[in-house]
Amino acid sequence: MKKSPLIISLLVVFILLLTSEAFAQEIPALSDFNRTRLDYNQKGMIILGSWAVGNMVWGGIGASQTIGQNKAFHQMNLYWNSVNLMIAGFGYWQATKEVPGTDFWATMEGQQGIEKVLLLNGALDVAYMAGGFFMKERGLRKGNDRLIGFGKSVILQGAFLLAFDGVMYGFHHVHGKELPNLVQNISLGPTGVYFRMNF
Repeated sequence: MKKSPLIISLLVVFILLLTSEAFAQEIPALSDFNRTRLDYNQKGMIILGSWAVGNMVWGGIGASQTIGQNKAFHQMNLYWNSVNLMIAGFGYWQATKEVPGTDFWATMEGQQGIEKVLLLNGALDVAYMAGGFFMKERGLRKGNDRLIGFGKSVILQGAFLLAFDGVMYGFHHVHGKELPNLVQNISLGPTGVYFRMNF
């Protein structure tokens, strides 16, 4: 006896609705998962902010006591890291304001979002370094100390950001691998969704 395509289609739709309903419900263990993700973000912004403040102090002192390409190097460190400090401050504020939720789809979105941002940042970091090498090379060809100093600074800052974003991505990516283990403990029952804990 052949089953009607309509019955099969309705069954598939029903299963999809049940699954989406299950994942739309609250899963308590996701709160800890999200808290860890937010802790990584907060600590990362503290590291970025500390790097920025250190470079701004070093850049301010160095720019006032040197000349030529060294002065330009320190000036760019100061300029670049004033932007880094604003990014770190905003990122830290965002991470402290977000409440670690228990919604599955919001958790997936948050986890995938941070990993994508860090990968995009890594690509931008490589572009910064390439731009720094271009400025340095152009400065050498033109005999322009300012371009040489700026180029060296941008290379340094891009290299730091590439290492920073790479380490942050590594932590988040490893953490993200825990998510399937949390989800496999979800089961559907006649009265709702159940979460099984293994001890």
